[in-house]
Amino acid sequence: MSAYLVLIGLVVLERLAELVVARRNLAWARSRGGIEYGRRHYPWIVAAHVSLLVAAPAEVWLLDRPFLPALGWPMLALVLLAQGLRWWCIASLGRRWNTRVVVLPGVPLVGSGPYRWLRHPNYVAVVVEGIALPLVHTAWLTALAFTVANAALLTVRIRVEERALA
Repeated sequence: MSAYLVLIGLVVLERLAELVVARRNLAWARSRGGIEYGRRHYPWIVAAHVSLLVAAPAEVWLLDRPFLPALGWPMLALVLLAQGLRWWCIASLGRRWNTRVVVLPGVPLVGSGPYRWLRHPNYVAVVVEGIALPLVHTAWLTALAFTVANAALLTVRIRVEERALA
């Protein structure tokens, strides 16, 4: 369990780093006329992600979930791959990356990095991580609950983003 708490702690630190980058990028975008869309759904996304990071270790502790190497190690590999994809997205978008939907008017879409092949690669990383992170330590209820909530939130988020980019 302690190694799992370290993993969750590292993911929390990664999320905090994302927020620092996002705040800096938001200020930069706003100074260049960036327009934010979908403010109403953003707090729900934050709540879902915080819930994931609290519920997974809570489920492991409260329900005495075991670490099953045949499941845990592949899930850890997926968590690491998801982090790699997430930071590839951040690097590819540069200052245009954000946790919010912010559009710079008249600026073309990024077509490099993972955006060369996928329209929303960051959301692929979010989906994979939302399933894999809890399953590293067999927190399957958390994986299931987050996946359902995340599917609903991403449906809204992608619609907002597509309208904003149109």
